[in-house]
Amino acid sequence: MKVLIWVVALFALAAGLVVAARYTEGYVLVVLPPYRVEIALSLLLILFVGAFIVLYSAVRLVSGAVQVPAKVRQYRLARRRDKAQETLLSALESFFEGRYTRAEQAAQRSLALGEHKRLSAVIAARAAHELRAFDRRDGYLRELADGAPEGDTLRVVTEAELLLEERRPDDALGVLKALPQKHTAALRLELKAQQQTRQWEPVVGLVGELERRGVFDGEQAGQLRTHALIETLRRKGADAHALDEAWKRLPESQKRDSDIAAAAAQCYSALGRGADAQRIIEQSLAQSWNSELVALYGRTGGDTVRQIELAEMWLQSHPGDAALLLTLGRLCARQDLWGKAQSYLEASLSVEPTYAAHLELARLHEQLGNSDGARRHYRASLECALGMLDSRSFATRMS
Repeated sequence: MKVLIWVVALFALAAGLVVAARYTEGYVLVVLPPYRVEIALSLLLILFVGAFIVLYSAVRLVSGAVQVPAKVRQYRLARRRDKAQETLLSALESFFEGRYTRAEQAAQRSLALGEHKRLSAVIAARAAHELRAFDRRDGYLRELADGAPEGDTLRVVTEAELLLEERRPDDALGVLKALPQKHTAALRLELKAQQQTRQWEPVVGLVGELERRGVFDGEQAGQLRTHALIETLRRKGADAHALDEAWKRLPESQKRDSDIAAAAAQCYSALGRGADAQRIIEQSLAQSWNSELVALYGRTGGDTVRQIELAEMWLQSHPGDAALLLTLGRLCARQDLWGKAQSYLEASLSVEPTYAAHLELARLHEQLGNSDGARRHYRASLECALGMLDSRSFATRMS
């Protein structure tokens, strides 16, 4: 289009000059002693135009010749950039297809071309990691770190994630420390690392922060937080002072949680502080009923007479609770109230036959010298236990 415009313009100029020359009778006198030249005005204009065209063409030719090396360089760079981009896209496609060897080779070619070096190094490192070639992976990560700041997010997150997959959570935590401010993905990696190292106290704070950022909903955060608090209590369960301090720091709402209360009660019972375990369970049950916690109540120490009285009060509100009846049977047997113990245990079996109730009845019959009854309930207890194992095994296979 541009050339066409130039051609039309030249033709228009030529036509204009011809018309002007036809109607112009003027001339130009050039005196250069001892010479005297007289030229028609139209001819002079034609000469000027011709000279301009020749001069312009010469300048364009020289300029084009001078720019040839630069244009060649630009062309080569463009070709190199296009080839590097094509190679990088091939590496990405191969990686997400699960063709890790091909992905690593393509990423290596992209690295050699010098374009998109950071992304190419990341793809190569991840592909080598999937191939269990950890030495090559670490080499790519070092290449990624060259020239990058110490807290480079791309390198830190990539390295931490790969270390976690290699089951090296301590090293992953060390790498994540380089980040001055952790974004959501880094916090999730830190949470996973803390869980793998079983450092449960930092987990509670991380779960709360991720919940505020919308990573977990309330139910998920509650489950993770409860599990972390339970594990924290269990780790401190061998030290009475540490256990007391950990329990005191908990908010009242968490102390009343059935699972947390059960873990704390077990820890206090193991330390021989049955009264504390009894109090914790009673306070939790006062807020919400939980049959599993009731079953634990019968295995803690403390004031057995008071426990029986309180459990019989609970029975008025929960008459068909098999765990409560089992607990009453255990407590009565502990106080040598054999008749009441047998009645409660048989009532528990009538609601739900469990290996624990059969086992308690077998022990009770042994105490009473009834060998046949003891054998019968021992056998029933074993059958119940085997049935539970079979059902769990089946559920595991189905899942």
